[in-house]
Amino acid sequence: MASAASVRVGELALRQDTAVTAHTSDSVRHLVARRLAGEPLQYVLGSWAFRTLELQVDRRVLIPRPETEQVVAAALDELSLQALLGREGLEGSELVVADLGTGSGAIALSLACEFDRRARLEVWATDASADALEMFTRNLHALGERAPAAATRVRKAQGSWFDALPPVLCGRLRLIVSNPPYVSAAEWDGLDPVIRDHEPTAALVPGPTGLEAVEVLIQHASRWLAPGGCLVIEIAPGQKTVVMEMATRRGYASPEVRPDLSGRPRMLIARTSRTPDRD
Repeated sequence: MASAASVRVGELALRQDTAVTAHTSDSVRHLVARRLAGEPLQYVLGSWAFRTLELQVDRRVLIPRPETEQVVAAALDELSLQALLGREGLEGSELVVADLGTGSGAIALSLACEFDRRARLEVWATDASADALEMFTRNLHALGERAPAAATRVRKAQGSWFDALPPVLCGRLRLIVSNPPYVSAAEWDGLDPVIRDHEPTAALVPGPTGLEAVEVLIQHASRWLAPGGCLVIEIAPGQKTVVMEMATRRGYASPEVRPDLSGRPRMLIARTSRTPDRD
């Protein structure tokens, strides 16, 4: 109702004596019909809150979720650590970050908006999907209107994972963060129809095992990260053991998996050695 009337939810109680226009009434019926047909509320409304942002979303991108808000919190903590390492003389003071598979831009735009505005920060947002990048561009434009300085920190590029990044960034990234697809083909069939029938399959299912995208990120991130740089990946709770084994085999220093607010294993944190050691 608030969306149809173009007011904040809290204002509805103050407008109970205001006549509902025919346009608002028709809009409410249309929105309710879409929701009753099973379409996610976030897509019905066309936007959804994520941390400090209001992101435009439709079925070209995943719906922003609370678990990913925790991934951003972990990434912000790591950025603060990277800034400290930079002041100690680690490869200059500029912080260069990549959000691979950005979708709506939830992670990249949050980092650009929330991280210390006094710091020199460059955030690369990439996605293989042109449709997803179109939605990301809308959200970047909205951020530019609200916080121009934050928006100027952001760059975008199209391509699959590391292929999207300019070669000049290889070995310079202080942080790589991603919410990759991690649902297995078998799990896909059991998902709630609200998810399965509406959200983009490619953003959820990378292949039969659900680990295909995570493996690519772990395998190649160490080459793109600066010495002492960090990889932060959102994972499925059941992937903790195998993901830890992957990171350990690739030589990351003391990898760990941290829980989400429900206590489920949710994000891999893996740092490279502060001494360069490239394959």
